[in-house]
Amino acid sequence: MKIAIKFVSPLTNEQTKELKALFQNSEKSRTRQRAHAILLSSDGFSIDEIAKIYKVDRDTVSGWINKWEQFGLEGLKEKPRSGNPGILTPSEKQLVIELCKETPRSIPNIIASLFEKTGKRVSNSTIKRILKSAKLTWKRVRKSLKSKQNKEEFETAQLELKELTKKHKNGEIELWFFDESGFDQQPSVPYAWQPIGETIEVPSKRSTRLNVLGFLTPDNQFESYCFEGTVNTDIVTTCFDEFAKIKTPKPRYVIIDNASIHTSDDFWFKIPEWEEKGIIIRSLPTYCSELNLIEILWRFIKYYWLPFSAYLSFGNLKNEVENILSKIGSEFRINFAS
Repeated sequence: MKIAIKFVSPLTNEQTKELKALFQNSEKSRTRQRAHAILLSSDGFSIDEIAKIYKVDRDTVSGWINKWEQFGLEGLKEKPRSGNPGILTPSEKQLVIELCKETPRSIPNIIASLFEKTGKRVSNSTIKRILKSAKLTWKRVRKSLKSKQNKEEFETAQLELKELTKKHKNGEIELWFFDESGFDQQPSVPYAWQPIGETIEVPSKRSTRLNVLGFLTPDNQFESYCFEGTVNTDIVTTCFDEFAKIKTPKPRYVIIDNASIHTSDDFWFKIPEWEEKGIIIRSLPTYCSELNLIEILWRFIKYYWLPFSAYLSFGNLKNEVENILSKIGSEFRINFAS
């Protein structure tokens, strides 16, 4: 017996736009599946092909198409389901969110505190579901030195950088951010999508350190200098001497942090010489490293751009780092917020 091939009626441009929006933005996975199925059918995918993609039977896909033809977008949306009322009231769910603020690393502590306050005992999955519905996610915690900042100095530096950035965009000056970073075979291990039950393992061992000294602009112009071994004031001043040789008609403002090698007498002794060549040094207040844009570049290289194969040997690491450094501004770019 032949099975009839069934497709949706031709979609208008407006219907296609609405379906794509529903597929991309709906919070309900079933609604996204149904919207995508209609788009696939419109593109010529058969019911059997769509059923295979979503691992459902062909009658289910046929039902999605029927509901679309009869009710349009409303026929695809997830309807409220009847069932037992949730164990927690809306106010108790809000309490879970507040308890999470107190102990954000421990679901067992949240469960214990909730039981103490309400007498209700819930599962880990219930807590996770409530936190996800509140747009909370489990992710790496970032170290911060904000508590040590002088707020007034920070805001003053922030305003000055905003003005310098504006002048850079208008072509009046060049604004550069300078810093050093080191790379070795002990990787900064990132999060990564991995098959359930399997773990991506990245080689890690002590090795020679490749130090990179870099100058970066807000529009991804980049100059770098690589050294193996310790970075000291002599190395830094040598890099600034080389940077000063680059000819440009505009004054170059260079933002640096308060590392000891940037505040030594030998470094500051060279500043008048660099100023004669159009380089104006501006130091950030202490504990304000987040104002130095090049810090973001180092994180991108370590957490996103370096392939895992870089850590197989120091030679691999050096080649991969130098490859990335040579392509910053072209293949590797960061869209800095204004």
